[in-house]
Amino acid sequence: MSLPISSLLSSSGSVPQINPVGSATGIGSAAQAGQSGGFASILEGAIQSVERPGKEADQAVQNFLNGDNEELHTVALATQRASLTFDLGLQVRNKIVSAYQEVMKMQM
Repeated sequence: MSLPISSLLSSSGSVPQINPVGSATGIGSAAQAGQSGGFASILEGAIQSVERPGKEADQAVQNFLNGDNEELHTVALATQRASLTFDLGLQVRNKIVSAYQEVMKMQM
């Protein structure tokens, strides 16, 4: 079953703007910053974007344990966000390593 094209158009009849995936995840900003600095700055930005939710979750847990007006559901959300971000970073790393290994197998 297919949808008519008109349902994909905005109310003005034009095609809606699609944002790049990198800009929604914060990776695009690391890539833009890395254009002047190269691969090292891109890698550093990506690692920092993975570490930031973990640090925020640690801080939320410490605030909760100290009784600093932190609610349990906020702590649970922060830890889950950190876990998902780490898992995503790990899967991206695995794909990059796999692609590198495939390139290294190619014969010249």
